[in-house]
Order: sequence, then structure tokens, then C-alpha cells
Amino acid sequence: MFGIGMPEMIIILVIALIVIGPHKLPELAKSLGKGLAEFKKASEDFQKNVQEEAVKSEEVKKETPPLAQSAQAENVDTQKTSEAQPASKNDAPKA
Repeated sequence: MFGIGMPEMIIILVIALIVIGPHKLPELAKSLGKGLAEFKKASEDFQKNVQEEAVKSEEVKKETPPLAQSAQAENVDTQKTSEAQPASKNDAPKA
């Protein structure tokens, strides 16, 4: 756990007991534990949301054709429609 062994943990606890005092140490440990639990829950929710968004973006990529193919398809469609439309009145020769 973070490279801290049992002797180091005992030294830290003894120093905390001397500095904080025996009455407030349990309260501090309890609030620290709650804070770490909430942080862990928030980080898990964040990771879950990021993974869900990654899956959604992959699904969208699979559903939509690549940009180059869609651009070529649009060019072909516009050429077909311009050939199929009759000339407008402004383009007609005047007599």
C-alpha cells in the first residue's frame, strides 16, 4: 500500500496520536475514511461514464460512413439531379 510498511504506519499513527490527541483521532479517522470512500465512488462513476461515452462514439463511427465516401456520394447525387432538371426559363434562348 503506497510502499509504506507496518513500521512506518505505526510511527505515523503515534505521531498523529501525539499531535491530534486521543479524543479527536477517531473522529478524524472516521471522516478521512468517509472522504476516501466518496472519492473512490466518484472516480468509479467517472470511469464508468467515460467508458459508456467511448462505446457510444464507437457505435456512431460504425453506423456512419467515412467522410470521404459520404462526400463522394453527395457529389454523385448533385450531378445526377443537375442533369435531370430541365433548364430554367432564364437559361432559355430569347427570340
